[in-house]
Amino acid sequence: MVPSNAHPSTTTTPPVAEKRPHVHSLHGDERVDDYFWMRDRDDPAVIDYLEAENNYTDAMMQQTEPLQAALYDEMLARIQETDLSVPVRKDDYYYYSRTEAGKAYPIHCRKRGSLDAPEEVLLDQNQLAEEHEYFAIGTFQVSPNHQLLAYSVDTTGGESYTLYFLDLTTGQHDSESIPDTYYSFAWGNDSQTVFYTQVDAAHRPFKLFRHTLGQPVTADVLIYHEPDDSYFLGVGKTRSEAYLLLSLGSKITSEVHYLDANQPTGEFRVIRPRTVGVEYSVEHHRDLFYIVTNEDALNFKLVKAPVSAPQLENWETVIPHRPDVLLSDVSAFVDHLIIYERKSGLPTVRVRKLSSGDEHSIAFPEPSYEVDEAGNPEFHTQTLRFSYTSLITPPSIFDYNLDTQERELKKETPVLGGYDRTQYVTERLHATASDGTQIPLSLVYKKGVGTTGTNPLLMTGYGSYGVDYPDSFSSTRLSLLDRGVIMAIAHIRGGSEMGRKWYEDGKFLQKKNTFMDFIACAEYLIQQQWTSPDRLAISGGSAGGLLVGAVVNLRPDLFKTALAQVPFVDVVTTILDTSLPLSATEWEEWGNPNDKTFYDYMKSYSPYDNVEAKDYPALLITGGLNDPRVAYWEPAKWTAKLRDLKTDSNVLLLKTHMGAGHGGASGRYERLKEIAFEYAFLLDQWGMTKAH
Repeated sequence: MVPSNAHPSTTTTPPVAEKRPHVHSLHGDERVDDYFWMRDRDDPAVIDYLEAENNYTDAMMQQTEPLQAALYDEMLARIQETDLSVPVRKDDYYYYSRTEAGKAYPIHCRKRGSLDAPEEVLLDQNQLAEEHEYFAIGTFQVSPNHQLLAYSVDTTGGESYTLYFLDLTTGQHDSESIPDTYYSFAWGNDSQTVFYTQVDAAHRPFKLFRHTLGQPVTADVLIYHEPDDSYFLGVGKTRSEAYLLLSLGSKITSEVHYLDANQPTGEFRVIRPRTVGVEYSVEHHRDLFYIVTNEDALNFKLVKAPVSAPQLENWETVIPHRPDVLLSDVSAFVDHLIIYERKSGLPTVRVRKLSSGDEHSIAFPEPSYEVDEAGNPEFHTQTLRFSYTSLITPPSIFDYNLDTQERELKKETPVLGGYDRTQYVTERLHATASDGTQIPLSLVYKKGVGTTGTNPLLMTGYGSYGVDYPDSFSSTRLSLLDRGVIMAIAHIRGGSEMGRKWYEDGKFLQKKNTFMDFIACAEYLIQQQWTSPDRLAISGGSAGGLLVGAVVNLRPDLFKTALAQVPFVDVVTTILDTSLPLSATEWEEWGNPNDKTFYDYMKSYSPYDNVEAKDYPALLITGGLNDPRVAYWEPAKWTAKLRDLKTDSNVLLLKTHMGAGHGGASGRYERLKEIAFEYAFLLDQWGMTKAH
């Protein structure tokens, strides 16, 4: 079968989007945007265009449908469809979720007293999702007395949730629900008072309300209103259950307020009033707050302060700033402090016994990996539960005794079909950026694959917001690895893999380092004979889609194929429009384009603004009609402009999910179909469509 960039027998022609020139003027600069009209989703021509692109994509991918089906069957066959999560103990209950074959969503359950007790089903997402194309749970929290469940539901993918209350003793719902809530939520210790956040017109959580069960929602009390468009508001509770925390944060500034959870009608008090550029987070332990902060500490430090007087003047350093170690977080238990750090690009975990001051580190066996704290609701415990994974090790849940240092594997996610990790190889390499910086590269491939210069290779990256790209396992990825594809992760600047400076060096007026690092990684892989330009594919989602868009503008000759998922590509226009979700908050990541210096810099790399009449790689671009993070019109406009200007005959496809948002399909089976579709596109471009 021929690759999809050559279809000699098809009569399918790509859609042509109408041009309606719209002029943007700022700083004496005029930008003509022919496709600005696509922002109006009420214009029938917009939906017509998206559906025409979807029909074209379906037609161009029709020849891969047998491959898509084979990939889907492979990926599904690796999953233990009927499965059980590791139960989490809270007080006298064990909480867990389970899945059943043929059902797309989890079923949430608990048992009382022991794991041998009868099962109580709390919520079956499959029943709730029956009438919806999209379904997602936001909040899911049982009350302190274990008698009530608060949960929230999104049925569009727009990340606006309706909050419900379920009486677990009677199975009856509260008569009132609360619309337009966001993810964060907290119970007061009386199990009658709750706190929730609501979003504004720009989809920013900006108000905190207190609700008393049994009372009408109209009687809810507004506790806090954050007027600054650059701040998000959240609420939670400490593991000790002693305090409720109201958190306010922009990209670079934090402010935390606290309230005795036993007095939920009391007043929140501020720990440290906001100072632009100062970030901090709070953990509670007995009469102390432990505070992770970047105050005079680029890589963050740990301080403590008395709960009775937590103001700045009472902060006492516990772990000082270190230039070579990033302090990521701390977690407090009754006699232990867990310290999460990143050193030399890898996560590390230290345990400090508070009663003695003794410390030890938890050892991990592989050259690259990811470790995260798992469900640990109990404060009075000597057991830490954590999850561990690597590019070849499936997600694994461990219970770790903080005193004896013994670890018990509670569960490794099953990979059916005889998966043998010894048949795969993972490596950590380094590419040299144009300024001499060493950029970490993680590779995984099937044993026996050599540096022949002819390997198909898929490289991905992110490089924004200080987010680390995890070296984690994916069972779906095996469908590529088993076909001889090498997978690479470029840990480029803009993330925090190598510390806070790694992030700072990939944002604002240094954002182009992110793109040049990625290009350097591609050049390195080609030079070292891992692949070649006609075998190298790249992928990225959201801000990673911006990365893809930028590098195919800069160096289209390096890449055979590109997959851009919900790509943030219309940077300048989007960030200038503060009526859109997230825009004002983005000024502290990318810069404020009302400042000409930032405007000129952002315009110089914005993928949409820099499409030119030249050859581009084959492209599959995805979007979601209800996406509140990257609006559907960004991938749509970019596709239309590429169609108009590109000079090659390579395939260009746009696939818009008309009933979902940023994360794509919600059910596990539909999600597998999406991955199979994307993999089939890549394999088709590599000419690897034969049955495996």
